[in-house]
Amino acid sequence: MAGVDWESLAEATSGAVGALVSTTVLYPLDTCKSKYQAEVQSKGSEKYRKLTDVLEEAIREHRVLSLYQGLGTKNLQSFVAQFIYFYGYSYFKRLYLRKSGAKSVGTAANLIVGAVAGCCTVILTHPLDTAASRMQTSEFGKSKSLIKTLTGGSFTEAYDAIGISLLLTSNPSIQYTVFDQLKQRHLNRQSKLSGEPSKLALSAFSAFLLGAVSKTVATVLTYPAIRCKVMIQSAEQQSQENGTENGTSTLVKKPKSPKTFLEALRAIWSREGIPGFFKGLQAQILKTVLSSALLLMIKEKISRFTWIALLAIRQSLLTNKKRVKSV
Repeated sequence: MAGVDWESLAEATSGAVGALVSTTVLYPLDTCKSKYQAEVQSKGSEKYRKLTDVLEEAIREHRVLSLYQGLGTKNLQSFVAQFIYFYGYSYFKRLYLRKSGAKSVGTAANLIVGAVAGCCTVILTHPLDTAASRMQTSEFGKSKSLIKTLTGGSFTEAYDAIGISLLLTSNPSIQYTVFDQLKQRHLNRQSKLSGEPSKLALSAFSAFLLGAVSKTVATVLTYPAIRCKVMIQSAEQQSQENGTENGTSTLVKKPKSPKTFLEALRAIWSREGIPGFFKGLQAQILKTVLSSALLLMIKEKISRFTWIALLAIRQSLLTNKKRVKSV
C-alpha cells in the first residue's frame, strides 16, 4: 500500500462529498440561473427578463420538479470532478513542496498547481459537464436521459466549450489560493492567541465565510467567460408561439446556440451590448458562493473523519496482507 497517497485521497474524498451535498441543495437555483444565462435576445423580446421568471414558468406549467432535471448527471459530474480536482491539487502541492524543499506554497505556485489540477479535471469530465448543461437548459419536461444526451450528437459536440472550460481553470485556482491564504492568516492569528497551533481548525462559520469571499473574487473576474460557456453548452430551444393583433399566432424561431467563444461574444454584443456580458452575475455569485462555501465548510468538517476512516482501512488492508503472507 506504499504507492497510495492517503492524504491526497482523504482530501479528494472530503471534497467530493462536499460537492455532492452542495450541488443537490442548490440545484433548483442552478437550473434557474443556467436557463436565464443561456438566453440571448434583444431587449423587449426576452423570454426571461429576470431570474424569477424561470421559477414562475415552472410553477405556471406545473413543472416544479423539472427544476431538478439533470440532477443525477450533475451530481455525478460534480462528485467525479471534485474528487479528481482535490486529489490532483493535494498531490501536486505535496509534490511541489517535496521537490522544492519549501515549507509552504506561495501564491504563484498555488495558482500553477490549481491550474494543472483543473486542466486534468476538465479533460476527464467535460462530456459529463456538457450533458448536464444541456439537460438542465432543456424545455421543462423535455430533458433527455444522460445516454441519449451523450449519443445525440457527435463526439466533438461532447467537448463543446472545452477551450473556455480550460480557461476557467483559473477560477478555482483563484478561489482556493484566496481561501488558503485567508485560512492561513486566520489560523496564524488564532494560534498566537491560544498558543496551541496543532489543535486549531476552522470553525464551520469561518470556513463558510472565507469560502464565500474567495469564490466571489474568482466569479467576478471570470464571469463573461462563464456566461459564454453556458450559452455554447445549452440545449437548442424550440420555436416559440407569439400572439398577433388579429388573434393568430406566429412562430418565432429561436437563434441557434453559438458554437465558439467568439460567436458567443458577438451574440452578446450585438443583442444585449456591454451589460449582457454580466447578465445573471448576481445569480451566479449567489449560487457559486453558496455552493463553494458549503463545499469547503463540509470538506473542512468531515476531512478529519475521512482521514481516520482511511487510516482504519489502510490498517485493515495491511493486517490482511500480513495474514496472507503468514499463511
